[in-house]
Amino acid sequence: MKILGIDGSGLVASVAVVEDDNLIGEYTTGYKKTHSQTLLPMLDALGTMIELDLNSIDAIAVAAGPGSFTGLRIASATAKGIGLSLGCPIVSVPTVDAIAFNMWGNSGIICPIMDARRGQVYTGLYSFSQDGSFNVLRQQCAVDFHDIAADINARGEAVTFLGDGVPVFKQLIEELITVPFRLAPAHLNRQHASSVATLGAIYYKNGECDTAADHRPEYLRLSQAERERLEKEGKA
Repeated sequence: MKILGIDGSGLVASVAVVEDDNLIGEYTTGYKKTHSQTLLPMLDALGTMIELDLNSIDAIAVAAGPGSFTGLRIASATAKGIGLSLGCPIVSVPTVDAIAFNMWGNSGIICPIMDARRGQVYTGLYSFSQDGSFNVLRQQCAVDFHDIAADINARGEAVTFLGDGVPVFKQLIEELITVPFRLAPAHLNRQHASSVATLGAIYYKNGECDTAADHRPEYLRLSQAERERLEKEGKA
């Protein structure tokens, strides 16, 4: 089974191809360019390097949100376009789940945090069983950092933080977290399409996929433009 992974949910843009238990190729960059400038050229470069025949793809796994509204739209549009042209299904992988999956085999709790602005984080809590099973302890959500910190402290287990929210909330992590904690290193602390593809393969085998026409990103929150509109209408 061959899965194409796409992630444009944050500052990082990433594409990867995973076949069965092998990572065939991955192209990931955190350089400050818009994903409309990067994703398709990266996919083209990766495809050339690994001699990829897109018709051999069984499914497309895309980080479906939360994250950057613009980035999610671009990644989802890219996945939908390829999926419609190939007639292959799309697996919507929760962004925060995929980030946590970077830490496969980690002991203790895993807490990805993405900066959601307005004092909030996109986050969730995860762990791995001894047999490698991936456990969702708290589903991805948009909350104040104090909320997730209180949850972590109440569980009483060591925690690993990762994600683009770590630099933003590092001071609060140091002030609020009372259990042992550590910060993931550079090669693990951001989005990777290989994690999206690998986790997507698991979901695909379980029948958790959509048609390209039905796929939609999951934003979790209203966009800034939508919030401003509601505020003007007196509904927020």
